[in-house]
Amino acid sequence: MRVRQNRDPPRTERKFVHVDEQLHERVREVIASVPAGKVATYGDIATVAGAPSPRMIGRILAEDGHDLPWHRILRANGTPAPHLAHRQLELLRAEGVLADGQKINLRRYRWQQ
Repeated sequence: MRVRQNRDPPRTERKFVHVDEQLHERVREVIASVPAGKVATYGDIATVAGAPSPRMIGRILAEDGHDLPWHRILRANGTPAPHLAHRQLELLRAEGVLADGQKINLRRYRWQQ
């Protein structure tokens, strides 16, 4: 019996960027400063906070964002994260941010810092 050789390259482990406390707090401050009635993208927050990646913003929100206006942070195309969409759009609607379907018009509602 022939044993089939696995010719796929080995899987690499995910590389997690360590977030120092100062950057973590800066990200939280920037998110907290997005006013009601406005939205920002993960990329907007990363740029203003000096974070290396928008994904880092999502990670910080997931781990330590319960007391922040997380609902004001959207994906780059103006849509909420799928698993949070219903609640996020509901909270935004309460602040006067109206969606067109599942999408927020960033030209109209984007926060300009």
